Formats: sequence, structure tokens, C-alpha cells
Amino acid sequence: MAKTERTVAELMLDQLSLFGVRRIYGVVGDATFGLIDALAKQDKIKYIAVKHESTAAFMASAEAKLTGGLGVCTATMGPGAANLLNGLGDAHADKASVLAITGQAPSNKIGTEFPQYIDQQELMKPFATYSANLANPDATIEVLQKAARTSLGQRVVTHLSVPKDIFMMPATGEPRPLPDVIEGASIFTKESLEQATGILKTAKRPMILAGSGAASASEELEKLADLWGAGILTSLGGKGLFDESSLHNLQGIGEGGNPYASDLFKVADVVLLAGTAWWPEGYVPTGARIIQIDPHFDKFVKDIPTELGITGKAEEVLPFITESLQGFSRSEDWVARCQEIKEKWALHNEKEGSSTGYPVHPARIIRALDRTVAPDAILALDTGDNTVWTNRNFRQKEQSVLFSGYWRTMGFGLPAAMAAKLIKPEKQVVAVVGDGGLQMVLADLLTATRYELNITVVVLNNESLQMERDKLKAANKKEVGVDLTNPDFIKLAEACGWKGLRATSDTELESVLEEALHMDAPTLVDISTAQVFFPETQ
Repeated sequence: MAKTERTVAELMLDQLSLFGVRRIYGVVGDATFGLIDALAKQDKIKYIAVKHESTAAFMASAEAKLTGGLGVCTATMGPGAANLLNGLGDAHADKASVLAITGQAPSNKIGTEFPQYIDQQELMKPFATYSANLANPDATIEVLQKAARTSLGQRVVTHLSVPKDIFMMPATGEPRPLPDVIEGASIFTKESLEQATGILKTAKRPMILAGSGAASASEELEKLADLWGAGILTSLGGKGLFDESSLHNLQGIGEGGNPYASDLFKVADVVLLAGTAWWPEGYVPTGARIIQIDPHFDKFVKDIPTELGITGKAEEVLPFITESLQGFSRSEDWVARCQEIKEKWALHNEKEGSSTGYPVHPARIIRALDRTVAPDAILALDTGDNTVWTNRNFRQKEQSVLFSGYWRTMGFGLPAAMAAKLIKPEKQVVAVVGDGGLQMVLADLLTATRYELNITVVVLNNESLQMERDKLKAANKKEVGVDLTNPDFIKLAEACGWKGLRATSDTELESVLEEALHMDAPTLVDISTAQVFFPETQ
């Protein structure tokens, strides 16, 4: 390759742009000055400056989850790189394609007592499938290509550390796009799926558990459920795949799901899992035969006693299974039992969502959100009681939901909402957060102000770490540290350039939320929330 006049940092940005990267989230530090200088000189990739590196990594993870593309974050060496870890843990746990680029000590100081130096490859080892230190400018394109291919191909975190001096060295090589990948359909036939259909035909009490990986197969799953006589339960990621009116849709499973469905699920004799690797602890049907459909075979090892794994996409597999089950004699008693559970939960849920009083019952808050947010809004959930109450009471339509699935970190909601608004500025974006989770990232209210991100943050303010309080009570343990010392969130939001609204009664929830959702500015809604013991806490 002919030499170019670009620095390593400039070449990296040109290469990332070819990968489709449009934003890099980060905090400026001296070990990345070469990269910051290159970012300032171009306009293909926007640098989003945040207040804390964990926010940068959360935003990169949220972008990857929402788009399926490559999320990129950056930080300086030492403490900056360490602060990325929480967000990278989220991306790692939820299989989001994220690339972290960190500055490193000058190349002649690596391995010495240089301030802030640490072996970053060791630091990133728990989360990064591929981590490399760029030791020579000539390797720039090769290591970036490998990082991007690995992240996007395997849906994992990758990491590059770049010594401070190397960022600014002249670079050789030319950017090149990733190779196009033609993803052919898996070759399935009725005959190749005979083992699966043979198991399904033994069912007297069939159940389907669906997740986000079955997003393109919801119609096929409903056809199968009707023919097979199965109830359908969904993980949080699968929420909204099926219309609430669907005869076989029993809503969610696990904490925040349909509480009556757990006993039903435990007596199922055959279970089909489609597009989910999540299995709530304690729900495993004793002696049930389990079939799991997923394109990623490594997901079959997550403590699910799978009898048969089918590597493929649900939408490719299900038509053959449904065809093979034509004429199957389903159990009408089981169908009736599923319907009874569906109706029982619908009545309970409606009553719960109509709770009155102030401070407001969390179910009432979520039901108000359900009534006011746009059908195609993006919801960003923090981790805590707000997550389980949303799962329990929000009747999802076509909304997209971002959440920290396996890592379950507090502080995810606000960064995820900001990333979503940057990516989809035309969409209504709502963060549903607890007071504890929000306080972990409060400084980044100013990030939304800086980039004019008109998001709505709804704070369930019960002045406590309620989920932890509930779990301590359930375990019959004494508590300390679960009470929160909260600021006046309205004054704080206004000081950061936001609009602030407060619901002062349960009857005005909808009107306050409507006002907030139509503000032409980032808006925080503070709702005094009752300290309700979550019913399914164990």
C-alpha cells in the first residue's frame, strides 16, 4: 500500500466510517489527544462527549442493541479505561457488538511505572473477545478489521488500546469495507425436523417461550400455538411480539410476568423455546421435553435442560414444524386452562393498574405510561423495581425496549435513551428509571442538554432501593443503606437546562405525562411512588 498523509487516528476514523460508524461516545483524556484531534478535523463521525466513561459504554451498548451495528466508545488510559468496564459488561452479557478504543501509555513507557499505566489487555479480558494493543502504525487497518469482524460476526465486545504517540504517527494503508456476507437460509425439510416434530406430537400440555430472537416469527408461532394447543409466554425481550388479544398469549414470564402462568408452565410436558436463552430460575418444568431454536448454538448451554437444539432462525424452522403437525389432536382441556389463566391475569392486571392513592402505586404509573406513549416509541428501562413493574403492567404494542438484560446494571436507562434519540431523532424516547438508578448517572442530564436530545425521563421516586429492600425482607434480613437521600429532581433538572414536571396526584398522571411527551426540550417527570413490596420477590 502507498503511504498516505494521514495519522493513525485519521486512518482509524476513515476505516470506522466505512464500517458505518456515525458516533463515538467518550470522555477526553490526554492519552487519546491524537484521536480527539482527528475527530475535530472531520465530520463523518460525531464525537459525543459524556460526563463519565461508563455512560459512554452504556450508550455504545444501547446503540448496538437498537441497530445491530457497531457501537463505539473511547476513553483514556488507566482510570478512563477502567470506567468503561460496567458498560462493556452490559454489552458482553447481552451480546451487543461494541468496540472500545482506549489510549495507552507512550510506546516507550509500556510496562513501566508510568502514571496510569495498566496492562489493558488483562483489564479487558473478562469482557472483550478480542483485545489488542496497536504496536505499529502499519497494523492499523488489520487490527480494526479484525475487531469489527469479530464484534459484528459474533456479537461481542472487542477492544483496541493505542499508545498515545502512535495515534499521531503517519499511517500507511487504505480503509476497506468489511466483506459482504451472503447469509443463506439454513436447509430445513420436514424430514430433517422429524425428531423435533416427533417430540412435539407427544405433548398433552405444550408451552412456547419466545424472546427477541423470534421477532420475525411471531405469526408462525401463533399458527403453531393454535395448531398445537400451546400457551405462549415471553421473556422481557420478547414483550410486544404478540398482540394482547391473541388467544394464546399469556404475557411475560418470571419477575414482572403473569404470576398465574408459573404454575401452568411448571406442569408443561413439552416446551418449545424460540429466540430466547433466558430461563427464569425455579420455572423449569419437571421432566418436560425441551426443544430450543436459535441461530447461535452456544446459547443452548445456559442452564436450560434442552433435549434437542435446532441451529437456525425460528422463521426458517417453524413453517416445516407447523406443516408436520397438521392433523395433530390438541388437548382442548389444556387450551381452556391456558385461556382461564390468561383471563384471570387480565382482570388482575387491570385492577392493579387502576390502583388509587398518593404516593402513586407503581402499577398505576406504568399503566399511565401505557396509555400515553406513542405506539412506536422507544422505551429505555433502568434496572430495579421500575423494570419488573414495566414488564408486569406495560401492554406493549410496537414500542422498542432497551434494557440491561443479563448484566442488570443500574444507570443504564438515561444513557440508553440518549443514544436512542441520537440514532432515531424522529422517535419519541422515554426513559423509565428509579431514583436510585438515575442518581448513578445524574451528571449526564447535561449531555442531553448539550446535544439537544428531547427525551422524557420518568422517575419512580420512592426514596429507596426498593428491589433490594424487598429482597432483604424476603430473606428475613435486617436492612441498612436502602433508604436514599434524594435531591429535588425538578430543581436539579431545571438547573441542567431541562423542563421539570411533578405529578401531585394519581388522577393527573396522564395529563402530566402527555405534557412531558410533547415538550420541545428534555423533560423529567418526578412521580412520588409508593413503596410497594413487589408480589413475586423471592
